[in-house]
Amino acid sequence: MKRPRVWNIRGHMVVLAGICLILAAVTWFIQPVAAYILIPCALAYGVYILVRLRGLNRHLRGMLTGIASQLDPAQQELIEHFPIPCIAVSASREILWYSESFQQEVLVKRELIGEYIDQLTATQLEEFCQKDESVRIGERSYRVRGMHPGDLTVPINSEVHSEDAKHRSEDFYLLYFIDVTEMEQDAMLYRQTRPSVMLIVLDNYNELMQKAKESEKSRILSAVDSLLEDFSNRMTNSFIKRYDGEQFLMVVEEQHLEKIIQSRFSLLDDIRKIESGGLSVTLSIGIGRGEKTLAESEASARQALDMALGRGGDQAAIKTGTLYEFYGGVSKGVEKRTKVKSRMVANALSELIENADKVLVMGHKFGDLDCVGASAGMATAIRASGKKAYIVIDREKNLSKTLIEMVKSDDNHDLFIDPDEALFSITSHTLLIVCDTHTRNLVESQQVYERCKTVVVIDHHRKMVNHIENAVIFYHEPYASSASEMVTELIQYMGEDCTITSVVAQALLAGIMLDTRSFAMRTGVRTFEAAAYLRRIGADTVVVRKMFSNTMDSYQRKSRIVSNAQIYRNCAVAQSDFSSDDMRVVAPQAADELLSIDEVDASFVLYETSGVINISARSMGLINVQLIMEKMGGGGHQTMAATQLRGMEIEKAKQLLFESIDDYYTNHN
Repeated sequence: MKRPRVWNIRGHMVVLAGICLILAAVTWFIQPVAAYILIPCALAYGVYILVRLRGLNRHLRGMLTGIASQLDPAQQELIEHFPIPCIAVSASREILWYSESFQQEVLVKRELIGEYIDQLTATQLEEFCQKDESVRIGERSYRVRGMHPGDLTVPINSEVHSEDAKHRSEDFYLLYFIDVTEMEQDAMLYRQTRPSVMLIVLDNYNELMQKAKESEKSRILSAVDSLLEDFSNRMTNSFIKRYDGEQFLMVVEEQHLEKIIQSRFSLLDDIRKIESGGLSVTLSIGIGRGEKTLAESEASARQALDMALGRGGDQAAIKTGTLYEFYGGVSKGVEKRTKVKSRMVANALSELIENADKVLVMGHKFGDLDCVGASAGMATAIRASGKKAYIVIDREKNLSKTLIEMVKSDDNHDLFIDPDEALFSITSHTLLIVCDTHTRNLVESQQVYERCKTVVVIDHHRKMVNHIENAVIFYHEPYASSASEMVTELIQYMGEDCTITSVVAQALLAGIMLDTRSFAMRTGVRTFEAAAYLRRIGADTVVVRKMFSNTMDSYQRKSRIVSNAQIYRNCAVAQSDFSSDDMRVVAPQAADELLSIDEVDASFVLYETSGVINISARSMGLINVQLIMEKMGGGGHQTMAATQLRGMEIEKAKQLLFESIDDYYTNHN
């Protein structure tokens, strides 16, 4: 690095001494007698130069300190013995002067007069004047504040013109160093010891206890207690208490929570090793972090636990302020055999319908068979009870035009209305039922949602962060196969007047078949019970099956996408090189088709519509595609998910997909 200008005198003196020695040596060959005189003189001059160089720092400091002679004696004394370490630095970052306290406390007997301040910090001098900056010197931390003397009004001797003095003062900066080492250590200790609340719930406690013998119950509970106690004992200043049969409360410090996060909640894997009757014990963990009080942390922990349970359980959710983080969630949701919750929701929903002047049923954008089928089932059942009910849908931008026409032909010509038409009919007593989505920005019309004061949500997708929070009834079952299955159960408990026709039953059955891939995926006992009920009403499976038929052009487009697929880490990734009006139907079908390839655990199809990159994801259950799509801003559930990427080329989106797949394998083995 180039030496500062203040050090040029050193170089000049060394060069001059060298020249003298060389000339003295040359005279030996020209006039030896003169050399006897010149050489000792040159050596003496060299020794003198070395002595003077050793004291140069002291002399330079005394010379530069003379700058302060423009100030009166009181001001000179204040600067020289200022209690806060301070330093003067030129605009070219040369150290011109520093106080005694800076020499003793910061430099610790080092001399840096004439050196560059880069040895202490690389921060620009102007930044110190704008705000305090942190500087680490050795083992100490300092907050540094800068001043530009040219901006100050400083009394000067009348002999020096004020403009000349100001011109000179603008060439350097004064920096003040405040030692904050102890304060930072205290702050770090405070952050590390901040308590966080963990609420732990055994997901499948009731299922395990129903099947297990008394001795087996004791073994399971003992194993769970032992594992959780060992988990707590590994952390100082933490404790765990059981406050219900399957619920625990734990308080841990921030420093231990960081280690738990780094291990990606290995407790979830450890607890899963406890088995009984072919079932593994699973946990859901909700954590409230970074709140001001323990009460606020406990409230945040409950909200996080609701999110973890709403996403299928067997995972940990951390709530920090308004942000959520999720870990785990690779297991399938546990099906609840009891229909008690369905009956309770149906009773509450019936009361809301009775008190409403009209009911609007709305699904998500680009409604599919499950969305439209569930909406049709709910709306026609409400109409059968004598209330006005309508389905809010964009009849042009949807994926179920055939189903809509079939339902309309069943004496339901005015059942479907556009969002604009629905807006004019909303009153303060209008009830809105949202089916097959629980996310605010995915509903068919956000204006309709925002104008309705009473909202009910019926959905089966795993819970997302930006869910509808103002719902009077939030009927959310992530283990259910489809929204159509949930609506079918509700209809059976909403009273004898709430009936549906065979055509509407076919619409509900079509929704179930879509999300279960014809009863192959996400199918439980209650799924078949709902299908059996619809079959008894008169649902024709042949008619339903024809709804899934394709035209020859659609089939060829699907085959073209499948033929372009590549295999990446047991995932089939296909990219559409064309666009068509039915891409939102063809792409998911191509993703389903790719799953039939041997050793393919998940499939992803990328396609572009209106400048937006869409990714449709499917899996057979071994890979949780919801987690992969969530990392890219989307969502869904374990075997069926999607996302949209804006302002991006399809190749870049494909690369992000590969990175998300890599991250999934890294974090979930």
